[in-house]
Amino acid sequence: MCGILGLNSHHDVAEHLIEGLKRLEYRGYDSAGIATVTDEGLQRRRASGKISNLEAVLRDRPCPGSLGIGHTRWATHGAPTETNAHPHLSGRVALVHNGIIENYRELKTELESQGRVFESETDTEVIAHLIDMALDAGHSPAEAFHQALGRLTGAFGLAVIFAEDRLLMGARQGSPLVVGLGENEMVLGSDAIAVAPFTRRVMYLEDGDWCVLSQSDAHIFDAQGVTVQRPVKTVAASAALAEKGNYRHFMQKEIHEQPEAISRTLSAYVNAARGDIAVPEALDFNAVSRIQIIACGTAYYAGAVARDLFARYAHLPVDIEVASEFRYRTPPMTPGTLSMAISQSGETADTLAALKWCKTQGLQTAALVNVHESSMAREADIMLPTHAGPEIGVASTKAFTAQLSALSALVVAAGRARGVLSEAQTQEAIQHLLEVPRLCVEAIECETQTEAIAHQLLDAQSVLYIGRGAMASLAYEGALKLKEISYIHAEGYAAGELKHGPIALVDEHTPIVALAPSDEVFEKTFSNIQEVAARSGKIIMISDAEGLKRAEGVITAGLEIPASDPLITPLVATPSIQMLAYHTARLKGADVDQPRNLAKSVTVE
Repeated sequence: MCGILGLNSHHDVAEHLIEGLKRLEYRGYDSAGIATVTDEGLQRRRASGKISNLEAVLRDRPCPGSLGIGHTRWATHGAPTETNAHPHLSGRVALVHNGIIENYRELKTELESQGRVFESETDTEVIAHLIDMALDAGHSPAEAFHQALGRLTGAFGLAVIFAEDRLLMGARQGSPLVVGLGENEMVLGSDAIAVAPFTRRVMYLEDGDWCVLSQSDAHIFDAQGVTVQRPVKTVAASAALAEKGNYRHFMQKEIHEQPEAISRTLSAYVNAARGDIAVPEALDFNAVSRIQIIACGTAYYAGAVARDLFARYAHLPVDIEVASEFRYRTPPMTPGTLSMAISQSGETADTLAALKWCKTQGLQTAALVNVHESSMAREADIMLPTHAGPEIGVASTKAFTAQLSALSALVVAAGRARGVLSEAQTQEAIQHLLEVPRLCVEAIECETQTEAIAHQLLDAQSVLYIGRGAMASLAYEGALKLKEISYIHAEGYAAGELKHGPIALVDEHTPIVALAPSDEVFEKTFSNIQEVAARSGKIIMISDAEGLKRAEGVITAGLEIPASDPLITPLVATPSIQMLAYHTARLKGADVDQPRNLAKSVTVE
């Protein structure tokens, strides 16, 4: 479910689709396929495994045609087999899809009741049937596509070809999609690196956009079907991977890429078709009595959030330590402890050294990393992947939420294995995980409001972040984000600790960012907020609609996040704290992507 490429051209496209898909291999995948339109109709070739397997299929069975789509998939719904590989066909339609369709079960049941027959286990195939059924009802391709989009719940990127009308269409909802404007050729790709070999002129679709591409024209529409214009940008082919697109900074771009990064990462663990969580065979949560997490910086706070989730949903105790301190205090290690290192790069020197030390103590080790051939990945007994993709901004954003996504999936797997979660509770938890990309899209849509609130932080000398439970750990991460890119002093605290000292810092010049979703500890957190208000503190509250309504008249400003289950609330709330830090730093004129004194990967102790 990773890479998309579509071409509506004046020449055969199969070879070019393969070349483009190879440029997307960095995203990770387990199957690949292409489909083209010929005089005989739709042709499709697919293979499990690497693109080289698909090339072998094409040598035996060429796939001619000047209109086509290609895809590299990381399995979510259904095993990584040829049958489940993209593209998927239904009648006159072939399509490829990144993301997760949350309501596919309901749609599939409805379609099957109307005589539609499915050949795969995927959520994607329902979209093809929806479009083809609308065509059967007499709708034009554009009408059929728009109507089908209105039935989908989730975050997705789509590319569709229509056999009879020779059209290429695409849609974006939380998963990036780029339109390339070539000479007598239109291109559609999941990012600029896929499009760059064909043209340097691109348009970036915005969330809710969908497009209709002929061989010579591109028409873009918003979610309501109204024609819109998106600016044409020029990208350098050699630098396509490092293009900011429509965004001011890489950090902003990477905040917006989080729904897709979360989808990719969850797909490595969650099999929605089977309704289970896949973990490496060597990881037996029944044999684990304790987890020792070692990490630095943002990765440490991801582990801190996971500590609360493992306790709540798996009754599994977790210790977390700053890697740079871990070895030097000679911590006692007990049998049955799983040592888990968390790092984006997999090369963080302190964390790598701590991981090696744990191995010398006879512990089973795991590495949660974004770079799958890194030193930690090779050193650990178990490699736990994240799939954030390349992260250019020094301040971690999508790498953090990818780590949280993987850890949240592992929490559910541990809860089920240890008998804490029933089968029904496990299925409910999996459904909540699948909702995360869509809910993060909704959270990111509040960016304009976040930018306005950021003005309140510009003159602050110090900012306090507070929360309870997992939200306290997220408060620490929010404070870190603000201080590292805006250079404003910020500290995170468990909200209940305010009265044990930090409340002495509160006055009318000290903004307080309160992470307070309307959960079981909301009243406790709100009491702490009222203590701040009584001392003239300016309170910026991050909560859902219910929480913000209950706080009216007490808080200075509110940032709304979608209501969500406590399992996923830290993930849903994260974009808000990132955007608040980003816009504060931008308004102050700071170098957001390369803050002073910081490096992306810390490879010295």
